[in-house]
Amino acid sequence: GVEFVARFHSGLAGAAAELVTGELDVSFGRFAGLDPQVRAVLAHRPVRYERVAVLLPAGDPLAALAEVPLARLAGRELYAGAGNPETTEWTDFARRLFAGRSIAVAPPFPRIDGEEEFVRLVLARGWTVLASEEFTEVPGMVLRPLTDPVPLSPVSMVWPRTLRHPGLTALTAAATTLATPGDWLHRPPGAWLPEPDRGLLPPADAGREALPGG
Repeated sequence: GVEFVARFHSGLAGAAAELVTGELDVSFGRFAGLDPQVRAVLAHRPVRYERVAVLLPAGDPLAALAEVPLARLAGRELYAGAGNPETTEWTDFARRLFAGRSIAVAPPFPRIDGEEEFVRLVLARGWTVLASEEFTEVPGMVLRPLTDPVPLSPVSMVWPRTLRHPGLTALTAAATTLATPGDWLHRPPGAWLPEPDRGLLPPADAGREALPGG
């Protein structure tokens, strides 16, 4: 009996602005990457870890590997949305992951609008892109998960603390139902998470028993 209307945002930072103003009720993304003042008026519930990957041109020597060790990216620049105000939490994730590994975040680039424009620019510039395993397919490029360590991108359901709505109850129930059989909150041994996220997330295998509240 609840109607859901979906809206796509390229990052949680942009969506969070609409959560604060009431234009959106619920969004999903990396909660710890938001400004602390924004987090203060929002609630969150961890729902999933997505394994982080790298999007490579098909002719790149690393494309032949099933998994790419982080150390093999030393000396490279990776596109991670720098310059896009809607995806600041993702650029922050990249900088934390690359710190001390001689990997650089590509310089700021004007915001890219839509999948078609993204594909055109990535191919034209020969970018290597930090992504997740759930990333869109790009012709002429391959997606390879990162390893040594295995970086995880934490995804939370996020909503205004004052929100009371049957749709929120339904989404919470769906997340609880799906997390356990899907191992959504399982963290493999040696997995990497940004330091700010660790205190906001459940213990390593909590998703196999129950999904905690935020």
